[in-house]
Amino acid sequence: VQLQASGGGLVQAGGSLRLSCAASGRTFSNYLMSWFRQAPGKEREFVAVVNSDGGYTDYATSVKGRFTISRDNAKNTVFLQMNSLKPEDTAVYYCAAFTGTAYYSNYRRYDYWGPGTQVTVSS
Repeated sequence: VQLQASGGGLVQAGGSLRLSCAASGRTFSNYLMSWFRQAPGKEREFVAVVNSDGGYTDYATSVKGRFTISRDNAKNTVFLQMNSLKPEDTAVYYCAAFTGTAYYSNYRRYDYWGPGTQVTVSS
């Protein structure tokens, strides 16, 4: 499956952004979908996950209550609504697809990645 993330940009602290990730090539609804992020000099970290039918979601502690992940299988797209953004949310954000279900917070287990979109939050 091919993934393409969009929606990143520059925003002030407290602001909002909505990321989108469009998928093509294989049956999108077969995949668990996640967002990860990577800041300069840091390891890629888990942000949020949604299961194949959208009925289950999970979040990193650092974003819980501020970010919402969702998916639209009819449009082969996964979203990340980010509210109350903080400077520490600055990173390149990646969407990823996983054919399994276990250990979904481990980026090494993912099968497909998009090229990433930059999110910069100014203080």
